[in-house]
Amino acid sequence: MSLNFKLQCHFILILLTALRGESRYLEVQEVTDYDPFLLFGANLKRDLAEEQPYRRALRCLDMLSLPGQFTFTADRPQLNCAVFFIGEPEEFITIHYDLVSIDCQGGDFLKVFDGWILKGEKFPSSQDHPLPTMKRYTDFCESGLTRRSIRSSQNVAMVFFRVHEPGNGFTLTIKTDPNLFPCNVISQSPSGRFTLVVPHQYQNCSFSIIYPVVIRVSDLTLGHWHDRQLKKPTAGCGGTGDFVELLGGTGLDPSKMMPLADLCFPFHGSAQMKISCDNAVVRMVSSGKHINRVTFEYRQLEPFELETSNGNSIPEFCLSSL
Repeated sequence: MSLNFKLQCHFILILLTALRGESRYLEVQEVTDYDPFLLFGANLKRDLAEEQPYRRALRCLDMLSLPGQFTFTADRPQLNCAVFFIGEPEEFITIHYDLVSIDCQGGDFLKVFDGWILKGEKFPSSQDHPLPTMKRYTDFCESGLTRRSIRSSQNVAMVFFRVHEPGNGFTLTIKTDPNLFPCNVISQSPSGRFTLVVPHQYQNCSFSIIYPVVIRVSDLTLGHWHDRQLKKPTAGCGGTGDFVELLGGTGLDPSKMMPLADLCFPFHGSAQMKISCDNAVVRMVSSGKHINRVTFEYRQLEPFELETSNGNSIPEFCLSSL
């Protein structure tokens, strides 16, 4: 079995497990058999580039990486459904209600969540998001069409819903807007290059990669210190207040991942680490006193690289989950 296929199956399993009731808000009894990762393909985006706007029907469990207009119509009672939206790293997602026909009094609901929530874990984590968890939900049955458009704080958002009566449903238009200083990101791709900038803001920002990867940090500016040092996570970065940490784990929430290494001091050069976990995160902690910047590259690990652990690789606890 190829590594890519294993990872796709693993992520779908996380989706299904989350939606079967281990999350407070999501619970699914049956879903359509399909592969949501197909929507991440570059070929799909290329094929649809000339179709404006892109339109299609939504499934009970769905994942979308394209703007467009999407309609869900129940053909039978659909009690536990969710749609996950993901944009490019430098994009916000706006969800606009075009038409909603559900019976709120009869137990239907339609809610937008600012971020993703899977198996009880959130991205961004509560530590990294500017709003408390409950304020990240927008409930159509409470607000109605007085709030027709909801914009995410990062490149991911989700909608979950329940529709009892066949023929009822809703239509959404999904748009993206540029985000000049993306803070929290889930990468669509298993490889790439990114610069995370936090300009004089007291906040934490996480870049999440849902693959085992090699991460190479090539530039780090923290606005203080002038030395390079890669510390073990047990040592931490003391009272610097501004640092970058590398995290690894099997879930979605960075606050529940294992800290693997801390970068406490600015440098120009290269610091590389292999993270064999299902999910790897580059997280910047900022005091708000400086302009902090980190540039890094990442690529998915090959199968033979997952079979060995050497150099400055992460311990084998991550390997056991693959």
